[in-house]
Amino acid sequence: MGRKHRLIYNMARGLSYLQTLTFLVLCIALGFLYRLNYKDRKYIHRTHLLPKTEIRNITYPYDILGGGKGIILLEVSDRMNPPPLVLCSIESIARVYPERPVVFFMKGLPGIESGDYQTQARKRFPVLSSFENIYFFPLRMDELYADTPFLPWYKKVDPAKERYWINISADGCRLAFIWKYGGIYMDTDVIAMRPIPYKNFLAAESADYCSNTVFGLDPRHNFTWQCMEDFVESYRGDIWAHQGPHLLTRIMKKTCGMPTFKDKEDASCGNITYFHPQRMYPLLYTSWKKYYEVWKEIPTFNESYSLHLWNFMNREEKKTVIFGSNTLIEHLFKIYCPTTYASLSNSTTHAD
Repeated sequence: MGRKHRLIYNMARGLSYLQTLTFLVLCIALGFLYRLNYKDRKYIHRTHLLPKTEIRNITYPYDILGGGKGIILLEVSDRMNPPPLVLCSIESIARVYPERPVVFFMKGLPGIESGDYQTQARKRFPVLSSFENIYFFPLRMDELYADTPFLPWYKKVDPAKERYWINISADGCRLAFIWKYGGIYMDTDVIAMRPIPYKNFLAAESADYCSNTVFGLDPRHNFTWQCMEDFVESYRGDIWAHQGPHLLTRIMKKTCGMPTFKDKEDASCGNITYFHPQRMYPLLYTSWKKYYEVWKEIPTFNESYSLHLWNFMNREEKKTVIFGSNTLIEHLFKIYCPTTYASLSNSTTHAD
């Protein structure tokens, strides 16, 4: 073999060796990424879908909320007998998100004194006790607000002088929880129908307002921090919704301007998906009574992830779920919270 041919041969062998080496390195890298991703999935499963034997050992919210995989609900009053709509809401969420912990924080729950707290707490709510992904924790605002802009404000505010204290405290708590843990927050008058496929999202209540009824953000998200700062700096407890939907709307406008919707498509603000009103509010607050009416044809709500039933609007009329009424709300109970529905007496009218 001539010198020229040997040179070409050696170059070809070298190129082949380099290609083989590159292929092996690529395989190793892909294998590492797969193992890492697989470990993440195992970690999520182990952390958030605990076996029955481990449920009693849950002591702190972070035990199951760490990583932003939880769904958070609140009861900021001392009420310990959740009405059917609240139970339905929690059940529907637990059914739609079986792989995620659904955590209900209640101000009226006693402090945690033993490792089997979850076992004892579940006995208080037999309708929900069969759902392994539902957890209960006491709500302590002074602890929750620590290391947030809320703490100095909370130490000064006088709840007795606040006209909308229940609503304002709920507005603050949801922001603090999402800041610390991430995940999804949902009001307890929301019925979940299908899972939300986004981590960072806000929902439009209308073309002009961003809602705080349902939203999801990563832990320590800058949007949440801006909301908490504005909450304190622009505090007006005498104005309805100023610390809630109006606050998120202000930060939305400040961050990227108010997004506009094209037809029924979702919009965005940075890395946050901004849902069209149809996703959560196919019936606007002006039509809230329609949930308690009989429909000629039951709507499918195919374009919605969940339904907000505007229970605040119902605070005076206190419309109820009536068996055999064939109302829309009765239909929703049957489909999305059948355990709660079955627990209601056929001969009794139950308040929501």
